[in-house]
Amino acid sequence: MSYVSAQQRYIQSLPKYLTLCEHNYVRALKLLPNERRVGQERKVQLGHSTFAVKVDDTAKYTTDISIKQEAGHLPSVKPLYLTVRMYHDAKVAEIVHHDFHQRIKPSYAYPNPNMHQKDEKYQLNAFLYDWLVACVENGRAVLNWDVNNGLV
Repeated sequence: MSYVSAQQRYIQSLPKYLTLCEHNYVRALKLLPNERRVGQERKVQLGHSTFAVKVDDTAKYTTDISIKQEAGHLPSVKPLYLTVRMYHDAKVAEIVHHDFHQRIKPSYAYPNPNMHQKDEKYQLNAFLYDWLVACVENGRAVLNWDVNNGLV
């Protein structure tokens, strides 16, 4: 008698992912420029690196921001570049592009030709969470603490 094991697909935990994106939203609001118009940016100094948080696009319910490393990267490593979409109605923020790649899929079959991880979208947003926490707690920038837009 022989047994055939079925390969299980990766299934993302939606509550865990949404909680992560909610935390990213609250911290990203603190790093936004005071005027949230297209083209406005805020510089953040974190260790020996300088980052620019720039508003790329605004709409009624969303804001697209880019996070770009401007100084302090190693010559052999590409500087950080992320595009984050903030959904104001749901109060979540997630990475939609990284390092000039196309959209990130929710999950990938593994193995795949580009060697993406099965949970790459979650891992990238977990990295964003860690980066935002580091900026808010240890970075040098004038932070935007009015996360309620003056409503409270």
